[in-house]
Amino acid sequence: MTIRVVVADDQELVRSGFAMILDAQEDIEVVAEVGDGAAAVEAVGRLAPDVALLDIRMPVLDGIEACRAISARSACRTVMLTTFDSDEYVYEALHAGASGFLLKDVRRDDLVHAVRVVAAGESLLAPSVARRLIEEYTAATAARPAVPDPSAAQRLGVLTARERETLLHLGRGLSNAEIAAALVVSEHTVKSHVGNVLSKLGLRDRIQAVICAYETGLIAAGSAVTGSAGPSGVSPSGG
Repeated sequence: MTIRVVVADDQELVRSGFAMILDAQEDIEVVAEVGDGAAAVEAVGRLAPDVALLDIRMPVLDGIEACRAISARSACRTVMLTTFDSDEYVYEALHAGASGFLLKDVRRDDLVHAVRVVAAGESLLAPSVARRLIEEYTAATAARPAVPDPSAAQRLGVLTARERETLLHLGRGLSNAEIAAALVVSEHTVKSHVGNVLSKLGLRDRIQAVICAYETGLIAAGSAVTGSAGPSGVSPSGG
């Protein structure tokens, strides 16, 4: 099956460079290159691609709003393109429906791998972006007065004890293999637990599970990502 991709970035050289790399793959076809978020939303609606690469900062409509519109109107999965050091919208973009983040200096092989991972229904975060996500969330939590949230405990009440442990490890950024080692079970069992967690909590993917672990207080503010990313520097997060 050919993976159809829309690339949206207001910098023509970045846009065309990504498109050229992806189009060179036998299983990937770039169906549109656009320079702003509104054009990206229009292209997705018209061409029904599998994946949209969206720059966060674009004219007319920024990447976050484009991501929100695309997620609401289609089955297309979105990956945000970020310079990371200057972007402050990781958490907001994930809430808008992004399936992951790529740094703009991503290596050629990692870009191709990321598109394939997301098209397969999984999610990904560069490790540095995962840390940024948690740092921003915990900083915001620390700045707010502590108010008990009785709905959080109720929300997690649908999980078994082992599923809560799995969510805890997901929130800390562990891979399936690392979770299996921590729980002393097989990776197949971990995949089953992850699937149950996502299903019971109504979460789209493991990125949303990270957010959930912090929002419900399962992981306290100030905790850190402890998982490893593997050789590519991009953390795939399949169920």
